[in-house]
Amino acid sequence: MNCNVVIVGAGPAGIFTALEMLRQKSQQKIIIVEKGHAVENRKCPKDKTKKCVNCNPCNITTGFSGAGAFSDGKLSLSYEVGGDLPSLIGEDYAQEMIDYTDKIYLEFGADTKVEGLGQTEKVKEIRKRAIQAGLKLVDCPIRHLGTEKAQEIYLAIEKYLQENGVEILFGYDCHDVILEGGKCLGITIEKNGKPETREEIFAENTVIATGRRGAEWLEKLCAKYDIAHAPGTVDIGVRVEVRNEIMEDVNNVLYESKLIGYPQPFKNKVRTFCQNPGGFVSQENYDDDLAVVNGHSYKNLKSENTNLAILCSHDFTEPFNQPIEYAKKVGELTNMLGDGRIIVQRYGDILDGKRTWEKELSRSNVKPTLPDAVAGDITSAMPYRAMLNIINFIQAVDHVVPGFAASETLLYSPELKFYSNKVKMDKDFRTNVEGLFCLGDSSGWTRGLMMASAMGVILGQKLAESK
Repeated sequence: MNCNVVIVGAGPAGIFTALEMLRQKSQQKIIIVEKGHAVENRKCPKDKTKKCVNCNPCNITTGFSGAGAFSDGKLSLSYEVGGDLPSLIGEDYAQEMIDYTDKIYLEFGADTKVEGLGQTEKVKEIRKRAIQAGLKLVDCPIRHLGTEKAQEIYLAIEKYLQENGVEILFGYDCHDVILEGGKCLGITIEKNGKPETREEIFAENTVIATGRRGAEWLEKLCAKYDIAHAPGTVDIGVRVEVRNEIMEDVNNVLYESKLIGYPQPFKNKVRTFCQNPGGFVSQENYDDDLAVVNGHSYKNLKSENTNLAILCSHDFTEPFNQPIEYAKKVGELTNMLGDGRIIVQRYGDILDGKRTWEKELSRSNVKPTLPDAVAGDITSAMPYRAMLNIINFIQAVDHVVPGFAASETLLYSPELKFYSNKVKMDKDFRTNVEGLFCLGDSSGWTRGLMMASAMGVILGQKLAESK
């Protein structure tokens, strides 16, 4: 096959690259390669089975629109949230492109309501408590798509791309890139990962946008072909679940409170992430059946709980250069303790130095929204440094949100974010390999739906201008 642009991965970065090229009236031939399913065929059987059946590939993490859209569908509308892209392209330009990308989402049916605006005095009070606790509050406006509404929006985008000539190959793995004389000429693909189906796609420009799901694969590709990169940050943490009553003020004022701290004694960066008022804790499966916890929230269906992630950032120095492998080992140990399932433990039990038992969960005010999570002891697998950071951070958050550090607050593990490999590139997203671009969370430059989408829009404009 031959084309002008081949895009590996149909997550937000890859989707919006193709979408913006069409919006710029580009006549270039575009092919998108996606190992998962079309958005209309992404169905998690857990709704019926009540437990994970280890689909391969996982319908939550792979398929058109990627992993983020099937978690909670929140668009962060500030350049301060979503990764390091502003440091590469400039803060003003990053904000301009976020605003531009937001309008595209609105065109495809996103809710016009923006959460976190209009309550200045209440925000000041929350920030005051955060400062007193040694934390920084980032009050970022949020456009909440909702898990079910996000699927409708991305279905509309999928159909728009196909109707306007973009060829999307579902169920195909990218096996490798084709390099010759320091230039990328395209990729090799396999249907469902079967070597006997291998074929080549030649393209003038190759875009790798494999998301957190494909971060490890891209890291290996960079090492194999000397694509300039550097090991970056890896996030290890837990998913916290409390009653809505505890988070009521913050939920109503900000919808999502983004708090950042550097707790003693290690002073690693610890932050809240992906807050879901009335949401549900969920499970994602990665390669080798690694079970990882996440959370999502619907527009209409609500639970009695709010969940959010607390992530501890680890920056490794030489000679270590395998941060993703390190995080995976933590996840594998936790899975081993939970017999392949997510572990849940009460905060009070962690402080008491004991595991949690199912009968204790049944007596708590906080009922787990992940029904097949197994009660146990996450501290037996969590590294001491990360666990102590998390405990001290939770105690600090309790000053901002009284009751957050209650004995029956639930902690689920493992919560891992695989975007540690940072590909070196210029402001036009050119790597040291001619014709090869890397976008989104797998590139190490973005974290989340909006920034990845905006990065795709920027590259889409540049590719459209090149012809």
